[in-house]
Amino acid sequence: MTGTAASSPPLFVRGLRKRYADVVAVDGLDLEIRAGECFGLLGPNGAGKTTTIEICEGLTEPDEGEVLVLGRRWGERDRELRSLLGISLQETQFSEKLTVGETVRLFRSFYRRGPTVEAVIATVQLQEKRGARVGQLSGGQRQRLALACALVGDPTLLFLDEPTTGLDPQSRRQLWELIERFKAAGRAILLTTHYMEEAERLCDRVAIVDHGRVIALGTPGELVASLSAEHVVEFALGQGARVDEGALRGVAGVAAAARRDGTWRVRVAELHRAVPALIAELHRQDVQLTELRTHSATLEDVFVELTGRQLRDE
Repeated sequence: MTGTAASSPPLFVRGLRKRYADVVAVDGLDLEIRAGECFGLLGPNGAGKTTTIEICEGLTEPDEGEVLVLGRRWGERDRELRSLLGISLQETQFSEKLTVGETVRLFRSFYRRGPTVEAVIATVQLQEKRGARVGQLSGGQRQRLALACALVGDPTLLFLDEPTTGLDPQSRRQLWELIERFKAAGRAILLTTHYMEEAERLCDRVAIVDHGRVIALGTPGELVASLSAEHVVEFALGQGARVDEGALRGVAGVAAAARRDGTWRVRVAELHRAVPALIAELHRQDVQLTELRTHSATLEDVFVELTGRQLRDE
């Protein structure tokens, strides 16, 4: 690797723009991923995440902007650059009749350097399935195989596009452990996910993207702290009940209140003080509670606050 590439961040994006006819998919997006960092790219459907990743992977050309991948631009020694990347798609199509060992060996043949087939299979804990055909694998095993094929070239930068979608909790946590080991080795990861728990556990920093732009950037802790409230109270009311929203926001300790899909979400600083005060206010307004929940503020709450949507909304 050249000195320039070695001193550059693994991924540097400035002023990225991409339009499809009348649709602006990416609108002046900036990103920078550091070595040894897992960087999360979060956003609702249609936010521009997939287009951004495809541009960074060299699959789509941008209309405007600068993209440096490991200090290089696409169009200059692309084959050499691709050999330094690992890519795991949300759903990878493998030959159903090949075995796990044959599949990994095939992908390993595309690279000049990297670990042995046996070492990669052991890394993703598929030793017992080495001779099994791909068509016989479970969803979690297929995702581990996809990760194995992304790791065979010993990549410096790893792209993971929703790697755990559709997996059961145990399979998801197994993949988390593999991703954490890759990051611990000093490599960089760009991760997209629909699971906030996943982003909070794996990502050092997160960018929330909407309408092709970064609307928030920071560590999960920094983004949660930006809410200025440690807890969220959610409640629902009886059919046809109405609440004086202004009075609700005036309750001591309430930082914000909003109604969405029939449920009120109220951000509060001190749960033990705010909940009794909220209940008292609702009683004063003569409205009946049908449901009440509380939780500590999370990245999901930041996302809803900024975009008005749940991350997994269609």
